[in-house]
Amino acid sequence: MNELLDGSFLTKDILRRNFKLILLMVVLIFIYISNHYAVIMKLSDIDNLEKELSEAKYEALTRSSELVHESRQSSIRENIQQRGLELEDASTPPYTIAKDVEE
Repeated sequence: MNELLDGSFLTKDILRRNFKLILLMVVLIFIYISNHYAVIMKLSDIDNLEKELSEAKYEALTRSSELVHESRQSSIRENIQQRGLELEDASTPPYTIAKDVEE
């Protein structure tokens, strides 16, 4: 313990011979820690994006159902009556106009 406190362990022959290996291990440990932190941040971003996507899907579903409700014939009639427009339903069915094809 005394060698650790006064720093004399740094002058030992084993440390001097393996200095490059120890330095490599320290660098690899820092790389491992930074990689782990980056992965945690990416997972957090993915989680936030998935929540946003889920909210956007629910919003689109809500808007789609509102559009379907508003475009129903009964809803359109009700809106026409509330606004006081003098429109009526067609009594005759629609028909298509055929175009003569000249050969």
